Amino acid sequence: MSVDSASAPEVVAVLGAGNMGSGIAQTFAQAGYRVRVRDVTEEMTKRGRALIEKTLDGAIQRKKLTESRKQEILARVEFTTSLADAVKGASLVVEAVFEEEEVKRRLFADLAPLVAPECVVVTNTSSLSVARLADGFPEPGRFGGLHFFFPAAVNRLVEVIGGPSTTPATLQRLEDACYRLKKVPIRVQDRAGFAVNRYFVPYLNEATRLHEEGVASLATIEEVGRELFGATLGPFELMNVTGVTIAHHSMGSLEAAFGRCYAPSKALTAQFQSGKPWAWKETAVDAAAKGAVKDRFLGLVFGIAARLVEEGVASPEATDRGATVGLRWAKGPFTLLSEVGPVEALAKVEAFAKPWGDDFPVSKELRTRAARGDKRWPLSCVKTEKRGHVTWVLMDRPESLNALNTDLLEQLRAAFTLLEHDASTRCVVLGSSSPSFCAGADIAEMAQKDPVEGRNFGMFAQSACRKISEFPHPVIAFVEGHALGGGLEIALACDFIVAADGAQLGLPEVTVGIHPGMGGASRLARLVGPGKAKMLVYTGIPVSAGEAARLGFVARVLFAASAREEAQAMAEAIAERAPLAVSWVKSVIDRSIDSPIDAAVRMEGESAGHTFSTWDRSEGMRAFLERRPPKFEGR
Repeated sequence: MSVDSASAPEVVAVLGAGNMGSGIAQTFAQAGYRVRVRDVTEEMTKRGRALIEKTLDGAIQRKKLTESRKQEILARVEFTTSLADAVKGASLVVEAVFEEEEVKRRLFADLAPLVAPECVVVTNTSSLSVARLADGFPEPGRFGGLHFFFPAAVNRLVEVIGGPSTTPATLQRLEDACYRLKKVPIRVQDRAGFAVNRYFVPYLNEATRLHEEGVASLATIEEVGRELFGATLGPFELMNVTGVTIAHHSMGSLEAAFGRCYAPSKALTAQFQSGKPWAWKETAVDAAAKGAVKDRFLGLVFGIAARLVEEGVASPEATDRGATVGLRWAKGPFTLLSEVGPVEALAKVEAFAKPWGDDFPVSKELRTRAARGDKRWPLSCVKTEKRGHVTWVLMDRPESLNALNTDLLEQLRAAFTLLEHDASTRCVVLGSSSPSFCAGADIAEMAQKDPVEGRNFGMFAQSACRKISEFPHPVIAFVEGHALGGGLEIALACDFIVAADGAQLGLPEVTVGIHPGMGGASRLARLVGPGKAKMLVYTGIPVSAGEAARLGFVARVLFAASAREEAQAMAEAIAERAPLAVSWVKSVIDRSIDSPIDAAVRMEGESAGHTFSTWDRSEGMRAFLERRPPKFEGR
């Protein structure tokens, strides 16, 4: 998953000024977009503006926003009752009207002749089929879905949904837009519940079933939900806040798609019909019943999560990301499954599935992993993308700004180890799948370590940096957003750093009571000299990409709108050169940097002499004399 840096669309139209529409409009306006919000009456548009102002005022009260910033955001938002005026010149239209298929379809029919040919149109839906909504739209290739999670102005998760005709370019544009909104997008397929609601809404329903069956009291179930998933609210209080109606309606949609196991419980239906909140606070916690509740919750969540991955609805990583970012759970389904272990997880899923028979199929992959005795369900946080002779290694923990934990470091080291044996790779670009390179070490993991564990982690992190620095071919660190702490230390292990304009780079470890330990201080001192390095490390204050270039540890600052393309072009230029010559001169520079000049020059001369024995030298000089581009083969 790569993100091509590009300037934001000038105009975004949001159709619908209700709770979701106003939140979506505010999100785009905060990100610098010009936004036009349309609703059918002036009364509704006034209500939408009032909702945005209320949210911004709340942010001011919490000291998250200034009055001037509020006015700046509001100045970017226009309200209208004219559909044509709203979408004129817009490059993105987001529909956010009532969650009813026929209402949305009529709106899209009215919208189709009004939008520009290049405009992308999306539905904001939590449950409706994108394919059905796109049916009849003149250009379904530029029609997709975005599921913003409530409250849209605050919740960082967005599910990006493509219908069967949605083009990859459209999906990429939507994902890019989400990152510019400072959201965390996850790609999901167009199936009922998408990824997150597929397991989350049944979890709410299962809580009501447990109550209905007399397994435990409301308060017990509520407490288990909070403790098990590390959530602020348990299932009943969450339904009280968001509405029992939403849970009941969503279960009806899931039942239609997946059968009776997903049917709303009698207790949920009765509560929906009563219009009352759950009175869970009026009951007592029964500690003895908590184990049975926990097993049911885990069996349900593990079972559904494994199945939706098996069906190709979402990846395990996206499924976990949906839980931790969208639901604010402490851990996602697959992280929890790994803690329990596939063998025990399968036992819990089978126990849950038994009463439902074929209506709750058990994942074949989960059975296979349990039979093999796997200890965990692997989750990827590093991706590689081949682009000719250039390979991009992308850190992929956008939910934590690529905070460095043990898994990420292990996978970085493994990726570079594999690439050492890839004859087609002549240059590597180390970057991020999202527009933020790396915010530093994962403090949540680091905070648990004692002095011995802290030292061991530092040594392990050094080994990952060493694998990068000793890679036989050039490695470019491509920095967007932030490269802080361990993130900058990893970048400094590369051959050189290129940074997008607006990036921030620094070593702020002293602000949390430690100092750089992955080699960053030492490498920085060799690049900028001890005085400047000490200034940066002692203060811990990050500097801009431009200042980093002036200090000497960023090689080039790239225009943000085309930074990825420029980095790729630079890597391609390197990859087109004689690979043995480039690899050998890299070794010469690295080995001679601390040698006396006479020894360094001799080393350089000896290495240059060896190049005369290569086929590439013959090809390069022959091509020069024949006035044609050389075709180097690395031999």
